[in-house]
Amino acid sequence: MKKVLLFFVAILAFSAISYAQKAAISFQKSEFDFGKIQQGKPVTNVFKFTNTGKEPLILGNVSASCGCTTPTWTKEPIAPGGTGVVSATFNAGVMGAFNKSVTVQSNAENGTIYLTLKGEVIASPTPAATAVDKKSK
Repeated sequence: MKKVLLFFVAILAFSAISYAQKAAISFQKSEFDFGKIQQGKPVTNVFKFTNTGKEPLILGNVSASCGCTTPTWTKEPIAPGGTGVVSATFNAGVMGAFNKSVTVQSNAENGTIYLTLKGEVIASPTPAATAVDKKSK
């Protein structure tokens, strides 16, 4: 009985040590508001993060909620205390309010993180209006 109890205590201790040594991802901000942006003009935000864990952090899959958003990210492992980025470009094709998400999957103990882009797409100035504005200056 003592051996069985000792075995379980050893497993618990090993599990606690293993858990404490995982990578952890911490973003400076997880949401960005572009405000009002012009239709047809892609905009980009860069989300910065730090590996606050004890093991190298590896971003696996980073995906957007729709085809209008394209993510890029740091591909090499990030050492403990190191930093990386997830960049998200939104193609402002349709007018109106938007709220898009980027899903970041990694080996971090805090697992999957969701980043948010939001704002409002407004009509681009017409060429005629732009020409009138330039003449009046």
